[in-house]
Amino acid sequence: MTARAHHSPAASAFLHKIEPFFAGSEVTGGPLLIATIIALLFTNSPWSGGFERFWDTPLTIGFGAREVTHTLAEWIDHALLPLFFVIVGADVKREMVLGPLAHWRTAAFPLAGAIGGMLVPVALYLAVASGTPAAPGWGSVITTDTAFGLALIALFATRLPAGLRALMLAFAAVDDVGGLLVIAFAYSDTIDPRGVAAAVVGLGGIIGLRRLGWISTVPYVLLAVAVWGGVLESGIHATIAGVLIGLTVPVAPRLDQARFAERVQPRVDAFRRAHDAAERTDDAEEESQLRKRAEERLGYLHEMASATREASSRLIEVLTPWVNYVVLPLFALSNVRIHFSADLIDMIGSPLVLGVVAGLVVGKPLGFLGFTWLASRLGLAQRPDHVTWRMVIGVGALAGIGFTISLFIAGLAFGGGEMREAASLGVLVASLLAAGIGYVILRSCAEPRQRAEAPSEG
Repeated sequence: MTARAHHSPAASAFLHKIEPFFAGSEVTGGPLLIATIIALLFTNSPWSGGFERFWDTPLTIGFGAREVTHTLAEWIDHALLPLFFVIVGADVKREMVLGPLAHWRTAAFPLAGAIGGMLVPVALYLAVASGTPAAPGWGSVITTDTAFGLALIALFATRLPAGLRALMLAFAAVDDVGGLLVIAFAYSDTIDPRGVAAAVVGLGGIIGLRRLGWISTVPYVLLAVAVWGGVLESGIHATIAGVLIGLTVPVAPRLDQARFAERVQPRVDAFRRAHDAAERTDDAEEESQLRKRAEERLGYLHEMASATREASSRLIEVLTPWVNYVVLPLFALSNVRIHFSADLIDMIGSPLVLGVVAGLVVGKPLGFLGFTWLASRLGLAQRPDHVTWRMVIGVGALAGIGFTISLFIAGLAFGGGEMREAASLGVLVASLLAAGIGYVILRSCAEPRQRAEAPSEG
């Protein structure tokens, strides 16, 4: 890579810029963007009918006399998308316990922004669309697309303070939970209390095992499935199960470094003695026994080293590649259905499209900035260290990227047909505008690349 960068600096600079969209240990937006483009191409091609019929294929899962039938697209929404929200929940908890949002006033800052980022967009949407057939689509301006927002912030890597990413993450998480609650109570016909009870029992089981210090992952996985199944059965959208499960994941390691050193040192000495004795002996049977003893000590050391890592980091590390390259792209392929036509283009000036664009592009940053400023003036909240008000405006602009859940809510509000496509078009236009505005603002806030990448002295 170094040689390639030396011989092709232009290509290296380009790859360096787009890398946060496709690689790294965090949720990225590149694969989601590519899948969206592919979905738009297929939807507007001669193969659109077959493409959409494929995602609408019914799939039945049964156990005994109980059967559940959903289309492939719905199974992706209900069964795969919650994995993304497990990451969101676990990451937010880590930032609020160990990261820049650990202080209550700092944590209150994105909470205040999220409240404003939901109320103001809805008010703007209804100001435009109230009294029209577009009114039920107000929920589509509530949520923020976490993947795209974090990917755009990651473009600047070390050139922006770490607290900015934590701010965006916490805001988006609260925002998403608000959107999921709206789905549960505004766009769900009925809520089955038996499903809610099953989810509560599963969640209680996870918390109980944590308090008992249970280590094996199998019971946790089974209980997490029970929580997901209960939420799904209740009629509440299953993605909220992902957030709840993520919030239960421990952020503190089972073994701190001091205890690790105390416990491991005798086993290291025992491993060294067994290894040296195996090297010296000429007896094959004795050598085999000594090496087996050394391997046992090595296994213990590996287990102890694993105990020094927090469970949330391990979980995020395991799930992130699947979410980046499977879950989010499949969601886009199955949910993005915008048929560009003269009739649809004519709807750009309709209350539906204008309401979505006004809510996301104007309402999100206005609500985020207004409520955080007010909370700060009242002494209820505090900006994370090194985060300026201009950066806050940039995060508010990125909050207008309302892609994933916004498209989902548009489908719930309007079903299929022209209204859903118009709402999806509004979400797409608003997301592009919000991304561009947010990028320009954050770029103006970022340190020059040379200064940010210069090695520190001493």
